Amino acid sequence: MKPTFKFALLLLLVVFSFQGCQDMDDTAAPISLEVQDFIWKGLNQYYLWQPNVTNLSDDRFASQNELNTFLQTYSTPEKLFQSLLYRPSSLYPDPKDAVDRFSWIVSDYLELEGQLQGTTKNNGVDFGLSRVSSNSNDVIGFVRYIIPNSDAAAKNIKRGEVFYAVNGTKLTRDNYASLLFGSSESYTLNFATLTFDTNNNPVITPNDKSLDLTKTVLNENPILINKVIINGSHNIGYLMYNGFYSSYDSQLNDAFGSLKSQGITDLVLDLRYNGGGSVNTATKLASMITGQFKGQTFSKLKWNNKNSDNDTDYQFIDPATINSLELSTVYILTTKSTASASELIINGLKPYINVVQIGDLTYGKNVASITLYDSPSFGSVNRNPNHRYAMQPIVAQSVNSVGFGDYLGGLVPNYELIEKVSTFGVLGSTDEPLLSTAIGKITGTGKMLKQNQVKDFEYFTDSKSLNNQNQMYIEKAPEGSQH
Repeated sequence: MKPTFKFALLLLLVVFSFQGCQDMDDTAAPISLEVQDFIWKGLNQYYLWQPNVTNLSDDRFASQNELNTFLQTYSTPEKLFQSLLYRPSSLYPDPKDAVDRFSWIVSDYLELEGQLQGTTKNNGVDFGLSRVSSNSNDVIGFVRYIIPNSDAAAKNIKRGEVFYAVNGTKLTRDNYASLLFGSSESYTLNFATLTFDTNNNPVITPNDKSLDLTKTVLNENPILINKVIINGSHNIGYLMYNGFYSSYDSQLNDAFGSLKSQGITDLVLDLRYNGGGSVNTATKLASMITGQFKGQTFSKLKWNNKNSDNDTDYQFIDPATINSLELSTVYILTTKSTASASELIINGLKPYINVVQIGDLTYGKNVASITLYDSPSFGSVNRNPNHRYAMQPIVAQSVNSVGFGDYLGGLVPNYELIEKVSTFGVLGSTDEPLLSTAIGKITGTGKMLKQNQVKDFEYFTDSKSLNNQNQMYIEKAPEGSQH
């Protein structure tokens, strides 16, 4: 082939390719498809697994008209969104088979923004859910804690109580979400008594207690307990922190200021019910625990190939701007509800200080999401006024300063002690099993508590997960992407 002809052919291909891009960029989707168009283009640009989804390929559609034809085949934005995810949990219910267990979409971004800041329609009962047994479809709930200033806070309900039904309807794997998180703002919880048979198997017996609860717009301060426990020569700070909500960063800094002013020698950070939140807040918390690593990498976020130039390096912040403790060891309490930004704290600190993890295997979420809006930059500025749809897709994988981020199976505790409903203690009490174990490890005076042999219940899900609050999210998309 002559060089002149090859050059002409190459030029022709470039022109056609450019024309295809121009068709996509310059032709607006019809109003009836603008939400779907936003979904496809946002995922095409930012979705972590974009290369794995055929219908998100850059060359999948030659023009906007072809894309429109494809978008019209989905009856709702939600169905389109689910179809564009890579092995989502909606199609692969077994966690071992699913890849994307975390991306989600809402029709009202005001609700999404609230959830990420700890604001939900909530009656104040933070609970876990378990199957009654491995071969049963029945589900029971158990109260983990009561959120202050909520409807439940003024009523006769406490940590460790078990409920089996809502409005008299028994909870099952098929109905628990609709009963507990349906459209109704009020419902009645029906309680049960937990006992054990001769083989130490749990037995649920309905009792006469029922309680009416009403959901209100509730702002949860994630700092549930902040205190100092004096044990011999040890001033042990205990912080129960239940969500990385950036709107409470100043309160978090004040909490560390209080611990610092009391001269704590050790810190127990209780993340057992913390489903995560802001990466920025996690970076601040890590910097408050330490303080001696200013400017060094705390964590890195790796984007897809289209955004690899925007891989994000989060660095420990200047201790002069926050209350830092300069600790070389931290004790962290975990359960299977410890997820996302909570796991980021553990993984990010490990290359720098001694992290002693006590409790259960964590959830296993090593990926981060971002809020995408229907705007020219996918950010919150100049949002499309015709709708309030927004997405929270997974866009990046998290690794620590030495490149480790492979913990999809959860982070393994140094000392395993699985929290059980039958042995729940009072949170913050020195007799509570997980905190008691931490104190014993700090002081060297306590032995590892023996695991209670009753079988109790296995973790199924919890109220934070059902409220989409098990997140590790980034506040802002990289610059330069337009649609």
